[in-house]
Amino acid sequence: MSSRNTTLAPPSGASTGGLSSAVVRVGTSVAKSSSRTPVARKPRRPQPQNVVAKSPLRPFVLADERITSWTSPHAASFHQQLSTLVSPAAASNLIHVIAEGLDIRTKKNYGAGLLRFTQFCDDYHVAEKDRMPASEPLIAAFVARHAGLVRYDTIGSWLSGLSIWHAINGARWQGSSILSYAKKGAKKLEPPPLPKRPPVTLEHMHALFIGLNLSNTFDAAVFAVACSAFWGCRRLGELILPSRAGFDAAKNVQSGVEVGIRVLPSGVKYAVFHIPWTKTTKKDGADIILTANSDPTDPVTALIHHRTINRGLPSHAPLFAFECSGESDGWAPMTRDWFLNRCNTVWENASLGKLTGHCFRIGGATELLLRGTHPDIVATQGGWKSKSFLEYWRKIEAILPLFISNAFDKSRAQLVSNSMDQFRRRNNL
Repeated sequence: MSSRNTTLAPPSGASTGGLSSAVVRVGTSVAKSSSRTPVARKPRRPQPQNVVAKSPLRPFVLADERITSWTSPHAASFHQQLSTLVSPAAASNLIHVIAEGLDIRTKKNYGAGLLRFTQFCDDYHVAEKDRMPASEPLIAAFVARHAGLVRYDTIGSWLSGLSIWHAINGARWQGSSILSYAKKGAKKLEPPPLPKRPPVTLEHMHALFIGLNLSNTFDAAVFAVACSAFWGCRRLGELILPSRAGFDAAKNVQSGVEVGIRVLPSGVKYAVFHIPWTKTTKKDGADIILTANSDPTDPVTALIHHRTINRGLPSHAPLFAFECSGESDGWAPMTRDWFLNRCNTVWENASLGKLTGHCFRIGGATELLLRGTHPDIVATQGGWKSKSFLEYWRKIEAILPLFISNAFDKSRAQLVSNSMDQFRRRNNL
């Protein structure tokens, strides 16, 4: 893994084809990050099922911007009063601060709820003045409209989005007995869950080891992310950027972070670095600990190789950025889409099918459990609390057979189950 090639870049959803040459041309739309001027994100033309009636109250914006950009007669009156009470700048800052408390993916989900509510109101010709504050019967009717069609959790997310939309605009949220009963009915009527997402298995990881060109700076970064997410049981959002312009110094780990490579007295080698933010610890962040192993997908070796082949990255670049000749700065940040597109290209070529980013975490946790790693250690590795890890285990139980082949001693699966039973009892869960 010591060779180096700097004439490469991420495939923007296209096949990288001739990886043997380790040359992939860079487009002009490569991500901007850190000290670079951010590229303005633009909303795409909506799909037919996502169209709403045109209105000056609802500008055409990105999904995560709807809860702060879509308005109503009540909202306009509220903000006018607020601006008079304080100042327009102070009123605008209040909205900004409230919105900053939400993760961008959460805001996207909330924006989806506001879209569906608006479509519902459009279909039934609900007057703009009646949409905010929305009466409890109107909200309950919206829930009933989707009962039996979407999952209960989805409806809950949509309602959370509507609630914060009301809060941002000074409108009282009307939620009492009618809405409560409607939600209970929606829970009973919810459609069956989608098939469990297959996890990333060791077979998938070995396919990446074989199918990626590790002399290519982009592929080396992809492999390092994959190994870190799998063996570290980490969320992709903790390691790479959500979009090309999504860098946030308060949340994204940078290349200048200290990466300690240490060896225990027993000879076990491990790498450790700090990330500034996680979903559960927020701004306290967490230490990511990657333990070396004898597998070709050893995360410590993969991380060291990435840091070596991409050694020209500036300290302010994201940790898993990569060098490329087509950018004026000579590098580009790794994004979620680029990473998953590259992995899925390799997996499809290996007849393994496409997977999502979340599959790394559940796959790595399951692999560690099957190798006899104590549940407490796995929970700590992935940053789970006892109760949430037990809930996660229920998901793992459903996909466990996918890990077990005829060559695998199935008694190990029972051993894992017994260990989790002890974990449950010890934590009074």
